[in-house]
Amino acid sequence: MHIEQLRDFCIAKKGVTEHFPFDENTLVFKVMNKIFLLTGLNNWEQGESKVNLKCNPERAIELREEYEGISAGFHMNKKHWNTVLLNASDVSDDLATELINHSYDLVVKGLKKNYKQN
Repeated sequence: MHIEQLRDFCIAKKGVTEHFPFDENTLVFKVMNKIFLLTGLNNWEQGESKVNLKCNPERAIELREEYEGISAGFHMNKKHWNTVLLNASDVSDDLATELINHSYDLVVKGLKKNYKQN
């Protein structure tokens, strides 16, 4: 997966916007102003394509145990976030897509009902 593919996949989801709230390097995707994916563009330029994704806590632990390319979220709440290494790890594009969808779905599920109706 290339950065353009990642961006296109995320931005196509309902209610998603992209931001650089921390610095010009950290690309953040939000749904209804809640973060579901972060990635450092400098990492991609250096050949290390990785993303931080929200994850169900129990599943997060299972994924970290099963995949070398998945670890506790870097600079994030380790209970709810994973860092997923793409392209150069045992994480397939299909699994990456599934985990992005899972992150998005968790955030949408947590939104107040009136946000969902907009």
